[in-house]
Amino acid sequence: MTQHDRLLIIDFGSQVTQLIARRLRELSVYCEIHPFQNVTDDFLADFNPKAVILSGGPSSVFAEGAPKPPASVFQLGIPVLGICYGQQVMMHLLGGKVERGHGTAEFGRAYVTPKDVKLSLLDGWFEEDREQVWMSHGDHVSEIAPGFEVYGTSPNAPFAITADVDRHFYAVQFHPEVHHTPNGKKLYENFVRLAGFTGDWTMGAYREDAIAKIREQVGDKKVICGLSGGVDSSVAAVLIHEAIGDQLTCVFVDHGLLRMNEADEVVSMFRDHYNIPLIHADETDLFLGELEGMSDPEQKRKTIGRLFIDVFQKYANEIEGAEFLAQGTLYPDVIESVSFSGGPSVTIKSHHNVGGLPEKMGLKLVEPLRELFKDEVRALGRELGLPDSFIGRHPFPGPGLAIRCPGEITRDKLDILRHADAVYIDQIRKHGLYDEIWQAFVAILPVRTVGVMGDGRTYDYACALRAVTSVDGMTADYYPFSHEFLGETATRIINEVQGINRVTYDITSKPPGTIEWE
Repeated sequence: MTQHDRLLIIDFGSQVTQLIARRLRELSVYCEIHPFQNVTDDFLADFNPKAVILSGGPSSVFAEGAPKPPASVFQLGIPVLGICYGQQVMMHLLGGKVERGHGTAEFGRAYVTPKDVKLSLLDGWFEEDREQVWMSHGDHVSEIAPGFEVYGTSPNAPFAITADVDRHFYAVQFHPEVHHTPNGKKLYENFVRLAGFTGDWTMGAYREDAIAKIREQVGDKKVICGLSGGVDSSVAAVLIHEAIGDQLTCVFVDHGLLRMNEADEVVSMFRDHYNIPLIHADETDLFLGELEGMSDPEQKRKTIGRLFIDVFQKYANEIEGAEFLAQGTLYPDVIESVSFSGGPSVTIKSHHNVGGLPEKMGLKLVEPLRELFKDEVRALGRELGLPDSFIGRHPFPGPGLAIRCPGEITRDKLDILRHADAVYIDQIRKHGLYDEIWQAFVAILPVRTVGVMGDGRTYDYACALRAVTSVDGMTADYYPFSHEFLGETATRIINEVQGINRVTYDITSKPPGTIEWE
């Protein structure tokens, strides 16, 4: 297996630390995020990083028990980049001075101007004499450490960019990873070039390594995979099948809450196209029977999650000799499972995954995607030959249409919703907008409204269209459809979908709203 050059990101609690990793992965550099308290001298020796980045964070170096990296980070002889709090703690530990805010705090857009000294870290910067950056700091560096020079300043950060070139230490007071620092990616590109990274982190290399690891872990044993039809579990299934062939069996639990023709498409792709052993567990009657009359959204989610585990276990027990359970766990899930304080993440989502089953069934986990971000999973899917039409699909929630049907769930309402959603997505595709949108769907509302169709009075459901743009789903804004598009789409839905006579468009951002309605 290939041993990639590795970069270590020491996390001090910034809300945008994941963005650092994403920027580096885009540059074909393998990196990992680890909380500062986990980074010991022994950890550093084992990880053997080629460079280190110290993240931002909400703390002050003056606080009791303020987070800091081990002193040995600065004795490894490798490049180190400090960002925001990372800059402050670097200066603090290396002999500089940091002062509390007292009127010098900067939050939001700022402009950095260069000093007259050349710095390779800044190649491609300051072509227009100043660079827009994003600041978010209260304390500030008041005196740089011995050996450092100043290469850029802002109105409230006289040491916005500093470096000790001889020791390859670099420090900036702003956040290059956010899109509000337009040229930030170039700074990271320069840093990894100075550190000697060759850009060996590719999906082709990852595919080969992952297959080798799966074969080593599984041997001649059997693996079961809970297939939802989503991108993550699908890419995991195809990758594992390439590694171990018919030792893998997928269980596709059809809960009757999928989009139009979705179950047929999933079964056809995996059973017919990829020839992967697949159990199609059509349990529509079970799920819809239990959900009948239920309107509380949390009760819906818990019921669907409980039934999914029960059904999956029932079918998995039919696979003799299975010792491993495959899951589509991604790197953000891994990061969020260990919070800045070292405890479990505060927010745990209930999805369609098979959480709880490994302990219940005595199975060991196979998680071949746990080092990847979502965009990398899509890239791996393309590497494995999955069709773009499948890989590029919008996210779909585990509870399915149940949470797009506020109020009581009935088969009739689900059929109406499926049809309306299909028309809406067809409209988006016809207008060439699908790939510009992170997620789009219809929600059927628990109200009926009066309408007039032809010469008759109608009393049918209202629906809401939802479409958002986002980078990672953590924040989102509504997509600015034209009035012509909305009018045309509303006309089609009302004319083609029996049961809907009124169409609205949801223009709520996240926050304060969520993407889904429940």
